[in-house]
Amino acid sequence: MAPERFRDRTEAGRLLAEKLAAYIARPDVLVLGLPRGGVPVAYQVSRALRAPLDIFLVRKLGVPGHQELAMGAIASGGIRVLNDDVVGRLAIPGDEIDAVAAKEVNELGRRERLYRGGRPPRDIRGRTVIIVDDGLATGATMRAAIAALRQLQPARVVVAVPTAAPDTAGQLGKEADDIVCVITPEPFFAVGQWYEDFEQVSDAEVGVLLRAAQRDRKVC
Repeated sequence: MAPERFRDRTEAGRLLAEKLAAYIARPDVLVLGLPRGGVPVAYQVSRALRAPLDIFLVRKLGVPGHQELAMGAIASGGIRVLNDDVVGRLAIPGDEIDAVAAKEVNELGRRERLYRGGRPPRDIRGRTVIIVDDGLATGATMRAAIAALRQLQPARVVVAVPTAAPDTAGQLGKEADDIVCVITPEPFFAVGQWYEDFEQVSDAEVGVLLRAAQRDRKVC
């Protein structure tokens, strides 16, 4: 029976893993967490499925002067995805896009180094990728992640979250090969309302969980 609210991201990850039981011990499966909040959830999923864990970083490219409006995104692996509708409608010149992207590339690189400690990203081509966050409200970050992942040619992209707004889940279900949610409550105002403990995840915690996942794999 699904809970009304999750105690924390650890419980949410364990319950989400139960919904993903069909992927247990499959050699093609890779679990990707969206930092920072998605990583504690993804860690529990990767442990239960006995699958490797990695991160997938996505940085929004905000329109100059209107940062909240996304004209695209960059992601792990040197991926850049543009929202052609926004770029075309606002006639944003290429040099402005490049300038924003360069700034975000630097930040993405900093986080990659911080979280991975020099470890290279895992190869995604031909794999079943389960991409995990702690919840979906508008789904903008996850939508960018899906578009970026597609360029890396996985066999399947599965979106997995403990909670999601019903409309968002429906929309993303058309963009991913599958979407798995524990609860899709309505009305849905914010991800945090469905957790008793929704403390911000620190960079240090992300690093600890990634190292723990590596140790878990070596033990197995």
